[in-house]
Amino acid sequence: MKKQRPVNLELNTIKFPPAAISSILHRVTGVAMFFALLFVIWAWAVSVSSPEGFANVQAMMDGIIGKVIAIGTLSALTYHILGGLRHVVMDLGHWEELESGNLSAKIAIALWIVLTVVLGVALC
Repeated sequence: MKKQRPVNLELNTIKFPPAAISSILHRVTGVAMFFALLFVIWAWAVSVSSPEGFANVQAMMDGIIGKVIAIGTLSALTYHILGGLRHVVMDLGHWEELESGNLSAKIAIALWIVLTVVLGVALC
């Protein structure tokens, strides 16, 4: 019996379902928040060290790099919370079917995009 196996396993040709994209994004945002936390700890340590350190951190956060870091951190936090809530609902026994799972993933991603734009506009 001949088995039908995929011939091409290039990742850029494989179409992931929304639930898989949502799961991957949840993991990626968790890692991003870890690195953002390192920046937050550094900024806090510098800002409490002296008045000059506080002024330096404040000037950096008022610049374009600071705004990108702040928006990126809030974006990662927003998606991680949305994805976490989605997983909690799934742990309670809902959205486990293929169709409802993909729909909840699409809704989480859409809400994330909308909230990131709103937060970006509010910060700028």
